[in-house]
This record gives sequence, structure tokens and C-alpha cells, in this order.
Amino acid sequence: MPQELSLLLVEDSEDDASLVPIEQSRGGLELTVERVDTRGEMVVVLEHRALDMVISHHSMPTFDALAALTVIRERALDLPLLVVSGTIDEEAAVAAMKAGAQDYISKAKLVRLVPAVERELREKASRRDKRRAEERALQSEDRYRLLFESCPLPMWVYDLETLAFLAVNESAVRHYGYSQEEFASMTLADIRPPEDVPALRDHVAALSGRDDGRVWRHRKKDGSIISVDIKASDFRFESRAARLVLAHDVTDRRHLEEQLRHAQKMEAVGRLAGGVAHDFNNLLSVIASYAQLTLLELPEASPLWSDVDEIRKAGERAAELTRQLLAFSRQQVLAPTVLDLNTILSGMEGMLSRLLGGDVSLNLVRSSSLGRIRADAGQVEQVVMNLAVNARDAMPAGGTLTIETSNVTLDEGAYVMLAVSDTGVGIDETEQVRIFEPFFTTKEKGKGTGLGLSTVFGIVQQSGGRIWVESEVGKGATFKVRFARVEDVSDPMPARTAPPEALAPSGAQTILLVEDDEQVRAVAKAILRRHGYRVLETMDAGGALLTCEKHRGNIDLLLTDVILPHMNGRELVERAILIRPDMRVLFMSGYTAGELGRDGVIDADLAFIQKPITPESLIRKVREVLR
Repeated sequence: MPQELSLLLVEDSEDDASLVPIEQSRGGLELTVERVDTRGEMVVVLEHRALDMVISHHSMPTFDALAALTVIRERALDLPLLVVSGTIDEEAAVAAMKAGAQDYISKAKLVRLVPAVERELREKASRRDKRRAEERALQSEDRYRLLFESCPLPMWVYDLETLAFLAVNESAVRHYGYSQEEFASMTLADIRPPEDVPALRDHVAALSGRDDGRVWRHRKKDGSIISVDIKASDFRFESRAARLVLAHDVTDRRHLEEQLRHAQKMEAVGRLAGGVAHDFNNLLSVIASYAQLTLLELPEASPLWSDVDEIRKAGERAAELTRQLLAFSRQQVLAPTVLDLNTILSGMEGMLSRLLGGDVSLNLVRSSSLGRIRADAGQVEQVVMNLAVNARDAMPAGGTLTIETSNVTLDEGAYVMLAVSDTGVGIDETEQVRIFEPFFTTKEKGKGTGLGLSTVFGIVQQSGGRIWVESEVGKGATFKVRFARVEDVSDPMPARTAPPEALAPSGAQTILLVEDDEQVRAVAKAILRRHGYRVLETMDAGGALLTCEKHRGNIDLLLTDVILPHMNGRELVERAILIRPDMRVLFMSGYTAGELGRDGVIDADLAFIQKPITPESLIRKVREVLR
């Protein structure tokens, strides 16, 4: 196939100029030829036409091949020039070649012209391809540098043999704290904790190609240790075997994941604790009640009286443990009211001073404009009490306990803060993670149940608050509790505490007792009958509804467990009231599991008694409801 060729002839003889096109045509080249014989004409053509080659006569009166080469060099053109002459000697030909001419061809041997042109065209195409490849490489390098330098995550390149840093982007400089100069004198081992370096070297030696998804520990210039997710790929960098690394700091993410795992573990423990406490409360109801009933029958002079009394006391201590478990698992019953924390603290000040002893001074710092919160007053007192006891135990040599209240406004809302600070031994980071777990304690064996702080945690969580600790070993600890601030206090929820009342010796009303646990039902029936009440008993809701329909006389009180088979106590009451609208209702349970109200917060219009029941607590509550 003919090849098109745009040719410039630098020739002052039209006769000689005509020889070149003829010769090129013989070689199968289709020519577009323009002839010039002055510098000015050549400049004009170069500015207006794209040329493939220049063929120049060696010497002319006003212009020659060397001058033509000068014009080409001035414009930095990749334009091959062939010298054609019939009189040039060898020395002139060498000079022309040194000046930049690609070849010298004698007019007597024009047969060399076509091969020379074809050769120069190939070399020109080769130079063009090489130049384009170099341009692409430069563009690729520019894109790489742009990506490398503008990446928001730390990136670096290191030598696979020496582990020395070869390049580091600005994000790595900012994140790790080392300057570019410092990185240049460091190796990858310098940003790893010393104990991790052997594993690093083994990993680098074993790995080839890519490294995806590994998390390593890195050390920043300030000494802090971070967790870093590494993505890496091997390549050649300045003729070295190197690795390009993208480092993503996942320290915060791993901390959040650890918090989530901890929360899930606490939730699981809470469910277990609530279930155990519920069943245990039924047993304690039987133990404590029969112990008290037995004491009523025994004269104090009896040798058995003190033994039975010890059983009663042990039951009370066990009941306290189950109350703490229910508090931790957020399954105890709350009766929230609108409270002033300052008022709560004022009422507890004397008791707290006695509790702390003479070697611990109490400092109350109360905000003068403190907002109100909605919480169970008794439970808030328990929070303060448990935190104070915990602080006292952390100061065996004495110190200062500071309890402070304040208003706090955050982006998510307005809060009231309770801060309890001590000057004790402090808590290290590993213990802080587990400090609210049930049965976890740093005290000596036999000096703590490990339920104090877990109880506080459960009460605060169930009350819609948040608790956390700030501490350093040797610098004391501060427990901070945050409750939502109540803005509208015009209609506070009334407290459901009844005034003290002496137990009436007997009653004459009829009580329908619904309890699926046979032993609890038996002891409750014995207590009620002992105090003169008529008792109708059944183990489930179906039997209770049938009794409501069939019993001919009055039923003054429905005493029902909350958790029943097939139908819970709340649903039973809704149906039973339709049959006997004048019947009073008293719920009892070892835990509520949300059955009486959202998250165990009991509705204000419901009467409730917490298991384990005792003769005194049951009769007092029955009298209160019937009154």
C-alpha cells in the first residue's frame, strides 16, 4: 500500500528538485512536496503545515542544510532531515551528520533515498511511540502522586528488604506526628510497639502480593498506641521491591465494638439475673413467711426461737441480694415522681455522715438553680448510698467525699448531673471496663458482694439516665450520673408511699388469690387466713375468671401474680373487672418484665407488692388497698 509523505525540499534548482519526487514515487510513496530555498520560506511552511521529513541540498547561495537544521532545532521539532548533494566531500558530510542530519545521500546514488526515508519514518514513529509512553507514564505518576498526597488516610511506601520508609503522605505526617524528615530516617519497625516487631518481620517475609484486612498496633510519636487496618500491595518503586500501604485508624471503631460487646454481655447477664431473682423470690417468700409465722407461734424462751430468727434474718439478707439483682437487670418496679436532687441530698446528709465515719469528710456542693428530674425517690437514695459506700471503701486511710449537683446542657438535651468524687486509690482502665458488672469486685474476699455498682447501673439505666466513671490510679474516682431534666413540673407524678399504719388484727373481706407457684400460694393463703380473711385460691387466670363468675358472695380483693401461665396478671384484671367492677386489685411479682408498665415503671394507679413477701408486708399492703 502506498504511504503518504509530506515532504519539504530545501533546493534552489527546480531540475534537481524534480528528481526527488520521481525517486520517491518509484519507492511506492505518495508525496506531497513543497519546495523552499530561503530561511523565511522554510519558517512559513513549518508554521502552517505538518511535515514528515525535510530533504535539503547541502549548500546554496543563500541557504543550506546546516541552516535548515538550525531552523528545526530552534523550534524543537522531531523532523528528520536528509542531506542530498552531488559535490559534498566526506568532511562536509560528517559535519552535517554531527549537526543533526539523519543521513547523507549522493545524487549519484538516489536509490538509497527510499530506504533512508522509510528508515527515518520508522525511527520517527518509534520515537513518537516512546515519547507517548513516557507521557503516559508521567501522567500516571502524576495521578499516583495526586492520589497519594491528597488521600485523607495515611499512606506510605516502604522497602521490603530494609523496611525503610521511601515515601510518606501528609496524612501520615499529621496522624502519626512525625515529620517527613523523621519518617525518612525511620523504618516500619519504628512505628510498632517493640513486642510486635518480631511478628511484623515474619509477616513481611511470608507475604507476597497483597495484604488486605490485617489490623496492627501502631505507635504514634506521642507514644499512644492505635489499632490500624492495613491494605497493602507490592510494586516496584525506583527499581526497589516495595510495598504501598493504606492505613485506616480503627481505634475508635474497635472501642465502640468492645463497648457493644460489653453491653450485650451485661444485657445477657441481666436477663439471667432477673430470671434467677424471680424464681428465688418465690422461694424466699416461702422461707421468710414461714419463719415469721413460726416465730409468732413460738415463745421467745423456746430454744428454737433464736434458730428460726436466724432463718428469718438470712431470708432478709437474701431478699436484699435479689433486689439488687433486679435493680441491675432493670426489672424492679419503680414509682417515679418529680424530684429535687438537692432535697434528696439534704435529707440524707446526716445518714451519709454517720455512714462515712470520722475519717472521711463529706462535702456537698449543690447548685442553687438545679432543675428537676423524674425518678423513684427510694431508688435515687439507693444510688447515692451505694456510690458513697463505694467511695468510702476506696479511702481506707480517710479522705474527702464530694457530692455535687449541677445543670448540664448538651446537644441532645438538658440534664441534671450528680457527681460523686473521692480522693481514694482510683480505678485502673481494665477494672473500669468491668466496674458495673454484677459480682465483680476489687475488694478482698468476704468484704463485698460485687452488687453495689451493678445495682446503681441498673437503677440509672431504668430511670432513663446514664452513668460513667472517670478515674486514674492513685488520683481518686468520680462517678457521674446524668438524668433528663424535667421542664414541666406543674403536675408531678405523685409518690405511691403509704403512711405508716399499725397492722389491724383481722379482716373480714374475701380475697381471690391467684398464684401459680404452689408453695407461695400456700403461704400467702396461710398469712391471709391467719388475719381473718376469707381466701379463694386458684393457680391461673382461667380459674380466677371462673371463680369471679361462679362465686355467689362478694370478692373484695383480687391478689394476683403478674406472671401467670397462658394469660398474665394485667390481662386477667382487665377481664375480671368487667365481671366484678367493684373488686380491688393488688399485683405481686418477683419482677415485672414490663408487664405492669413500660420498662417496669409501674403505672401510678396500680397497687403492687414486690416479692419476696412476708406476713407483715403482705398484710400491710392488703389493708392499704382495701382501705
